[in-house]
Parts: sequence; C-alpha cells; structure tokens
Amino acid sequence: MNAFAAAMDRIFANTTMAVEAHWISTGTTEEHAIRVIRRAPDEISSFGSARILSDTTMVDVRVSELANPRPDDLVIIGTDSFVI
Repeated sequence: MNAFAAAMDRIFANTTMAVEAHWISTGTTEEHAIRVIRRAPDEISSFGSARILSDTTMVDVRVSELANPRPDDLVIIGTDSFVI
C-alpha cells in the first residue's frame, strides 16, 4: 500500500469526516455498505432577474467501494435517500 492509499483509508475511517452509507444498485434490492464524505454546497441559479438558492448534496466515495455507479442508483445516508 502506498502513502496516498494509506492516507485515504485514514480519512474515510475518520468518524468526523466520513459517515456510513448504503448503496443500492438499480434493478436490485441488495444493499452494500460504503463510507462517504458528505458535502452540501448551496447552488445559486438565475431565473430571469431572480436568484434561486437550492440545496444540493454531493458525496465523495472511494472507487474501491463503488466502482460502477449508474444513473438511478440509490445512496442512503441515515434516513436520507439520494438518487444518482
């Protein structure tokens, strides 16, 4: 294991940075446990002369845990569900 991989393992194992989540692939009901780093940047969009503030959620996931995400896959963090 190289230094970068070791650092990533420590970051995703840190309970203040990463949280437990579950991934459900489209077409199955089988859950896979993954660790994610959750980010929630606000997004400001323009509509005419109005500016609209939208909540967004982004997650960082290790490729080793979620190698092939597809549209309509589901990520569950606690009681919140997010569609890819």
